[in-house]
Amino acid sequence: MLEIHALSIGPIATNCYIVRHPSGRCFVVDPGCDWQPILDAVQGLEVSDILITHAHWDHIGGVGALKEKTGARIWAPAKEAHWLADPTLNLSPGPQFWPQPITAPPADELLEGGETIQLLGEVIEVRATPGHSPGHLSYVMGDVVFGGDVLFAGSVGRTDLPGGDWELLLRSIREQLFTLDPKTTVLPGHGPATTIEREMQTNPFLR
Repeated sequence: MLEIHALSIGPIATNCYIVRHPSGRCFVVDPGCDWQPILDAVQGLEVSDILITHAHWDHIGGVGALKEKTGARIWAPAKEAHWLADPTLNLSPGPQFWPQPITAPPADELLEGGETIQLLGEVIEVRATPGHSPGHLSYVMGDVVFGGDVLFAGSVGRTDLPGGDWELLLRSIREQLFTLDPKTTVLPGHGPATTIEREMQTNPFLR
């Protein structure tokens, strides 16, 4: 049985998820830019992998520190691979949010969507869910989806940033997320967890 531990990280409360196996191995989803709490949370664990849903600054700011500390393999969207090292593309916000431009090391593995990978003995389905960003990915693991900034409890991802596309976001939600089992838990990039069923029934942006 895997345990999923959520941390609220950085100045805009980005959700980082630590997925832990009873053996003491784990992987991390979207390590945000206030990385010390993440390093503290994985102390004594073997971090095998880092999954990135999309390469905006608040989702990648801790990747470098975590990679340096653990040597974990980095998985990232192929369409946003060049964003990792480019603060202009990853929209690093400047000193009002963080004291220096944010970069991350190159990905070890690039994903387009449509792949299946295995981590900690679990099969993870990679779904392309663009709209908030051009290469955005969601990771489906059993009855859970790590959805990044696509679908939130009662809301959806913003599309006013460079590369955003409102119609594409809605199509991603309807074709890639709403086709999951309604009982699937959505672990979003910000805010509380929700379910596919709840958002299908109540989300005001998707009725």
